[in-house]
Amino acid sequence: MPALSAFNLSSGVFRSGAPPTLTARPRSVRPSTGRRNALICNVVKVGDKAPDFSLKDQSGKTVKLSSFQGLFGKPVVLYFYPADASPGCTKQAIAFKEAIGEFKKAGATVVGVSGDDIESHKKFKSELDIPFQLLADEGNEVRKVYGVKKDLLGLLEGRQTYVIGKDGIVKLVFNNQWEPEKHVDEALKALA
Repeated sequence: MPALSAFNLSSGVFRSGAPPTLTARPRSVRPSTGRRNALICNVVKVGDKAPDFSLKDQSGKTVKLSSFQGLFGKPVVLYFYPADASPGCTKQAIAFKEAIGEFKKAGATVVGVSGDDIESHKKFKSELDIPFQLLADEGNEVRKVYGVKKDLLGLLEGRQTYVIGKDGIVKLVFNNQWEPEKHVDEALKALA
């Protein structure tokens, strides 16, 4: 099947140079007019300009994605995770923490995003001594803009990582709910 060649089913990886062919182009929600229904959320894919956003971090400080890359020339590893302090999310945060030196060598900034509130992020960051920012996407608006889908029959928020280049272009989209540590490996490969 040639349509699957850009997508590795076992790892869930889309790579630059081979844009995915199974995703729809970003569209907005429109009221139903009897025609085909529009997609509920956007889908950001490899080769797209990463949508800019502003969210509050664990300290209540407003953080804008474009402040990390673009003008300042830093790649960004933007990872969406389901919830603070859950077993998988704790494993993932520790894996990113343990690899922070490698990300810094690559010149990249790591940023975690979930729907938890600022206080939850503050506690999670403090308990694990996380060396990067956690952003509060209460209402999951940014998650929707990026097209991070729910897992487990829609019961669990998705786990998806984006590597965004210095130019603001998405270089990697990686989705794997069940192997949270693998997000670190895939992000480092994309930065190499």
